[in-house]
Amino acid sequence: MSASFRNFIPMLHLDKEKVRWDQINKVLTETKPDIVPTPREIIWKKNKSTLYYHPAKEKKYEIPLFLVYSLLNKPYILDIGEGSSVVGGLTERGYDVYFLDWGSPGYEDSDITLDNYIFDYLENAVKRALRHSGAKEISMVGYCLGGTISAIFTSITKLPIKNLVLATVPIDFSIGIVPDKWLKGLQNGIINFDHFSDVYGVIPSEYLYLMFRGLSPVYVSPWVNLITRAHDEEYVKKWRRMDKWTKDTASFSGAAFKQMFNDLYKDNKLLKGELIIGGRKVDLKNITCPVFVFSTSRDTLILEEQSLPVMDMISSEDKTYEVFEGGHVSLALTGKFAVFADNWLKTRSNKIKKVTV
Repeated sequence: MSASFRNFIPMLHLDKEKVRWDQINKVLTETKPDIVPTPREIIWKKNKSTLYYHPAKEKKYEIPLFLVYSLLNKPYILDIGEGSSVVGGLTERGYDVYFLDWGSPGYEDSDITLDNYIFDYLENAVKRALRHSGAKEISMVGYCLGGTISAIFTSITKLPIKNLVLATVPIDFSIGIVPDKWLKGLQNGIINFDHFSDVYGVIPSEYLYLMFRGLSPVYVSPWVNLITRAHDEEYVKKWRRMDKWTKDTASFSGAAFKQMFNDLYKDNKLLKGELIIGGRKVDLKNITCPVFVFSTSRDTLILEEQSLPVMDMISSEDKTYEVFEGGHVSLALTGKFAVFADNWLKTRSNKIKKVTV
């Protein structure tokens, strides 16, 4: 083969290509990988929900963290395996972590509302975490819709919240990634989920999966990334865990589903200060603790414009907003979430002073 021909068509690295296609074959033919969580113990349960305690590898801070994820997806994306775990990254950095798994509701849970989730589940779980830790205060860390729930909770609870971290959090529901006609139809009442929720009682996980796939701009892109980087075995391991989580959607209580779409998406009551939860008016200006809000530059699910309003709505004097390079899910998978959170939390979490003898 002439040198000019070799320059025109680069020679394939056969060993590298063999690894690449062996890995792709593994993805296509083998069962989904097991997800091994960061060491933990169950300290509280209610109905389908479970509160996990993940002890710090070497405790450095007095203030524990309480992680809240979205009700719409299973939360193990934040603890998806060694090298990618948000929970693991935080415990390695010296924090005790409490992590609430909402669970998947059954048909008997069709009448559970957002009020129930926030007061009967979240508030009681935070009480249990405070009692278990012996700490006088706790830091709330909310991701995506879990951030919305954390902000609502912090604004109405009397529990001692030391810090509030909100990652890729939707606050303004008048904008979003859904097509404009859909959003306007929802806001004008042309699109209504009440009958749909009443018929099903609990929204099946399969429907939520299809909904998320419909909202993903180009779902072929993960496969393009896989083929491009399939020679990298560590990347493929992370990709397979991510692929499993993507297809493993939770079910959703019909009552909470109706409430979320009517109060948040249709009427945008959180932004307007009109949201009522448990008979209490949700006013984010009641939040006075230190707050850290961050978005990602390539987020295709929660736009930066949806998060920014919270900075003007809260009363905190110590408040920080940043945008980091990355996407909505890659923020968790790359381990960057733990790094960003730690950089802000470590000066606000009461570092334990070592006693020298």
